[in-house]
Amino acid sequence: MSKKCFLTGKGPMVGNHVSHANNKNKKRSLPNLRKVRIKLEDGTSMRIRVAASTLRTMKKHS
Repeated sequence: MSKKCFLTGKGPMVGNHVSHANNKNKKRSLPNLRKVRIKLEDGTSMRIRVAASTLRTMKKHS
């Protein structure tokens, strides 16, 4: 299963942890994914992975 939002396509980001001594270590920031069940037009339901920020935006616009 990919760590990617089904609707917006948000995925993992890469960057560096930078210490006070300016040592750099790779880090990976994952999106905050939630499993959501949606109803399709033909009456069946489907479970998709959606970012929490996308859910907030959808709720705001509904």
